[in-house]
Amino acid sequence: MILEYAKEVLQIEAEGILGVVDRLDGQFVKMVELVHACTGRVIITGVGKSGIVARKIVATLNSTGTRSLFLHPVEAMHGDLGIVSAEDVVIALSNSGETDELNMLVPSLKAIGCPLIAFTGRVDSTLGRQGDIVIDVGVDREACPLGLAPTASTTALLAVGDALAVTLIRKGNFRARDFKQFHPAGSLGQRLSLKVREIMLTGKNVPIVSEGQSMRHAIKEINRLQIGATLVVKKGDILFGIVTDGDIRRHIMEHENIYESAVEDVMTRHPKTLGPDSLASQALSIMEKKQITVLPIVNPIRKVRGILHLHDILGKGAFRFNGS
Repeated sequence: MILEYAKEVLQIEAEGILGVVDRLDGQFVKMVELVHACTGRVIITGVGKSGIVARKIVATLNSTGTRSLFLHPVEAMHGDLGIVSAEDVVIALSNSGETDELNMLVPSLKAIGCPLIAFTGRVDSTLGRQGDIVIDVGVDREACPLGLAPTASTTALLAVGDALAVTLIRKGNFRARDFKQFHPAGSLGQRLSLKVREIMLTGKNVPIVSEGQSMRHAIKEINRLQIGATLVVKKGDILFGIVTDGDIRRHIMEHENIYESAVEDVMTRHPKTLGPDSLASQALSIMEKKQITVLPIVNPIRKVRGILHLHDILGKGAFRFNGS
């Protein structure tokens, strides 16, 4: 029964988010445009569980390049309102839209002249009627069996906040190097500051086949290390090309028997490469731009020194140095 209860909660919360997806409209587009053009800060406010969600949205926005602050409605009425200016954008969170502390604050915000965005489950509520932009985050039911504890409703609030942050990332061309700048002490920030030689796979951990070998051999090599690719080299370990899972799929679409094909008939020639002294942040930017997950690491004469997988940058599982 315990697992059934847990699965029911997750199902209800998933349904709540999907319901919000169906109601997203031009109001969301207007919000993104407004926040993107904001010359001040994004001030997010809420009480109780909504206030906790507001703090998380603030943290996500700040870490992805959108300057944000949390403002507690009660503290705002006792002096903290001084942090708000007409150049700011305020996002107010309230599922019911009838939170007294929040609605008492709205006239003061209006007097300052900053636009108000309302995240609420009731667009016809007091908060909804006062919002310049209203985002409907309502859910059909809470996961709480009593219908009292905010569960699905707070998940929906959080999800829309994430949708805002990620949309702003794309609109503002926010890159991995920018994330590194805002996370210098985080685990990902530390990885992005490393040189490729510190995290690349080397030696026997590099999948390699020689020109002239068959694809049967290449597929075995790909399966051996399970990183979705093998390098193809000429004499002296000079990089000739790369065979990826994608190359194999594309070849199969046109040729029935791939096993007897030579690797050079399937491989991608002149793949993107990096040197061992490049930064991991450079590698991640290339992977993002080219939509690839593997980079051959070569010296100036294109001799293979190693291979770098996206997981080695992001740290899936144990963080590995030089393939150890």
